[in-house]
Amino acid sequence: MKLQIRAYWRTFLWRFGLAALAAVTVFGAAGCSDDDLDAPVTGSQPQPAQATSNGDGSQPADVDGVATSAETERSENLDDAATSAETDRSANPDEQTASSDRDAEVAAPAEPVVPAFLAEPIASTMLEDVPSALREPRHPDHPEPMIDLGEIRSVVPPDSIPSLEDPHFEPATEVDWLPRVEPVLALEINGDARAYPLRIMTWHELVNGTVGGVPVTVSYCPLCNSAVAYDRRVNKRVLDFGTSGALLNSSLVMYDRQTESLWSHYTGEAVAGHLTSAQLNLIPVQTVSFERFMETYPAGYVLGRDTGHSRRYGQNPYDFYDTNNRPFLFNGALDDRLEPITRVVALRDDDTGVVIPAEVLAEQRVVPFSFAGLELVALFEPGTASALDNPSIADGRDVGATGVFVRSVGGRMLDLMPADEGGFVDTSSGAVYDILGQPVGSAGAEPLEPVEHLDTFWFAAAAFYPDAEIIGR
Repeated sequence: MKLQIRAYWRTFLWRFGLAALAAVTVFGAAGCSDDDLDAPVTGSQPQPAQATSNGDGSQPADVDGVATSAETERSENLDDAATSAETDRSANPDEQTASSDRDAEVAAPAEPVVPAFLAEPIASTMLEDVPSALREPRHPDHPEPMIDLGEIRSVVPPDSIPSLEDPHFEPATEVDWLPRVEPVLALEINGDARAYPLRIMTWHELVNGTVGGVPVTVSYCPLCNSAVAYDRRVNKRVLDFGTSGALLNSSLVMYDRQTESLWSHYTGEAVAGHLTSAQLNLIPVQTVSFERFMETYPAGYVLGRDTGHSRRYGQNPYDFYDTNNRPFLFNGALDDRLEPITRVVALRDDDTGVVIPAEVLAEQRVVPFSFAGLELVALFEPGTASALDNPSIADGRDVGATGVFVRSVGGRMLDLMPADEGGFVDTSSGAVYDILGQPVGSAGAEPLEPVEHLDTFWFAAAAFYPDAEIIGR
């Protein structure tokens, strides 16, 4: 117990005190440089927000502490941080030219066939000339905010945790650096299956890109252990998102680079700024083991380590967080119906929510329930490591994987139960499905329809949806 407590405070005092949090999230490790704060956004995305002056050489005021000058924060908070040159993203290969007639006769190797959905990212909308909620959340031209701005808590400068823009993906079959039990975010759109390893997402939190011809942002907030994917099209805009450096109910506050409005990662809603009250369409995403992703989507792609940033991918900067019962940087009242760091499966509809404690789901494996007028079923499969437990993610304890689906296929209600050979069998038809809702060895069987849900901590679910029903108690 003493060792666990000592590790807990080492984590939060060294890594997540204001200076230490900046040192870890900005630098990721000794061997990362100050340049990470100003690293250019790649691909088709606009540049991250930079602090501007007031015209007299002074810096704009920090309203409620939501955003501060990166330079000021650097000088105040990172004096003792160790730095070194960041590994730059490699440039395009040099063009080759024939140096002799003999060389010219040698046929050039065939170009690899690149799927269209990998070769054609969708460009984001240009920046708009509107007041910034990132720097001036109380600007008089903003609509009335959706929340009390005092609830937003600034921690580090914007983009200190750098989002990834149209990053490199590798064929899943060629990935030899990812242990099979490690957690990945599995996203499939129009036949395009992608895996986002939490060993990378923990250090970057946001990935802007295109999946299956749809512009999407995939997000992961370690402090509330929640993954959410969004269609980033809003009112004829194609947005992309960065980390604001602030938290709401201990969850990530994003900002869009086009209008610099502030958005809740947890709900996908713009809570302050020019786009206040806009709502992103949420896309189902599941946290499963890399092995499960590989078995279900052998032709899928995996977010690669070539991110343009030097980080200790595979190491958990939040070690022992999910085995201690103390949410970090959470100011709200705690709902004592469950312990704060209880893992739950959460669903939401407008202002209502429902949760299933993970221990209930792990025991029953299949939990049918009704919510928002739908008959649903939640599934559990063991074999996925926690990303927030052991200092090495691959050594994290088994927390399993979950899925939530519509409980009917083709108008026929299913009666699912765990199958002896793995997966889940419909007792009426004999069809077997895996945790991702895909049929296994059942010719002609249709996949299950996934329902957007959160694997998250109870304190966050209760903070955003205080009247959430708890199933299984």
